[in-house]
Amino acid sequence: MVTRRDFLFSSVLPAALMARVPAAAATQYDLVIKGGRVIDPAQKMNGFFDVAIRNGRIAAVRAGIPASEAAEVLDGTGKLVTPGLVDIHAHPRPGELSAERVLAGGVTTVVDGGSRGAENIQDMVDVSDKAPNRLRALINICKKGNFADGELLDLKNVDQDAARNAIRARRNVIVGVKARLSRATAGENDLEAIRLAHKVTKAFGIPLMVHVGDTRSSMPEILALLEPGDIVTHVYSPPPNNIFDNAGRILPPVREARRRGILFDVGHGLNGHFTWETADRALQQDFLPDTITSDLNGNGLIAQVFDFPNVLSKFLLLGMSIDQVVARATVSSARAIPALKELGTLKTGAVADVTVLELVEGNFEFADNIGGKRTGRRRLFARAVVAGGKKWNGEMSPPPPAEPHA
Repeated sequence: MVTRRDFLFSSVLPAALMARVPAAAATQYDLVIKGGRVIDPAQKMNGFFDVAIRNGRIAAVRAGIPASEAAEVLDGTGKLVTPGLVDIHAHPRPGELSAERVLAGGVTTVVDGGSRGAENIQDMVDVSDKAPNRLRALINICKKGNFADGELLDLKNVDQDAARNAIRARRNVIVGVKARLSRATAGENDLEAIRLAHKVTKAFGIPLMVHVGDTRSSMPEILALLEPGDIVTHVYSPPPNNIFDNAGRILPPVREARRRGILFDVGHGLNGHFTWETADRALQQDFLPDTITSDLNGNGLIAQVFDFPNVLSKFLLLGMSIDQVVARATVSSARAIPALKELGTLKTGAVADVTVLELVEGNFEFADNIGGKRTGRRRLFARAVVAGGKKWNGEMSPPPPAEPHA
């Protein structure tokens, strides 16, 4: 049985995993990751190859790259080597969840999902400027961001001119717009909030992400207003007004929305966004998510979410293949945000974002948002990460506090 001590010991990258190769007159590569199973869905690649990095870019992916050609070697034996994980819905906001902790979970690119609006988006710009990984943001259409007094219950909290000005000034950080449409945050204004948000997104060709779950309007009414490239997050929310009809079948307008380019995102989180029953029902009807995201915040570090690989592991438990899961955490997520479309792959010349994962066999307890627990036989752990060609030397994410059990 795998013990908690084993995981705690292995959550820090062992010294033996990294080896400094004596410098030759001139090494060809800065770093080579050797011996791992490379999974790069963008290239339909799944096999045992070495990954070479030079000057912050992927220089080669092939078998048998000599260690002597690298200034540094990372031993990937027994591990999965994937493009750097891309989480397009989390909340690395100041004082709550650090970019370093997100990176420790193998996430080389993270998008803040609307924590701040036009009045306080500088908070996220400051975090982005200092982050060791690539941190981008969706600007909340509510000018005060999440948890504002009234949020979209009062449409005076929407200032489209201020939002547009903020985006113009910070195009390098702001990559989309977010609107929370639940009754508690938008009430009867959910559809109007979409219309107002589109007056911002269309000016820049950026996507709108809408938070659903317990909305006043029905899912078909919401989807009818969305544009190709827009993203519905919390797709596996329970009733009311979710993606199912009263008989538990996927609504035809949901499938039609997907056909016309609307994307459906997990957005796991903590608060009624993800249940085993809804996810099971959708996957049984072949309605897989387009993107898997954590919706990780400070509280999520100690409950349900823990880190991005833990969320990905839940979809292995639900029956998705490792290739399907990795795709939705790399290339599919990168392509969902136009500003990130070149990421999520290990193709030669790409930015050298690489995550080394271990798929551990055992008995692991996973929880949904309403207290449901299931035992899975496999869990992914981030063991090493390279962001922009730079190896992360900090500790990787620790395991969940509960011990694996027999």
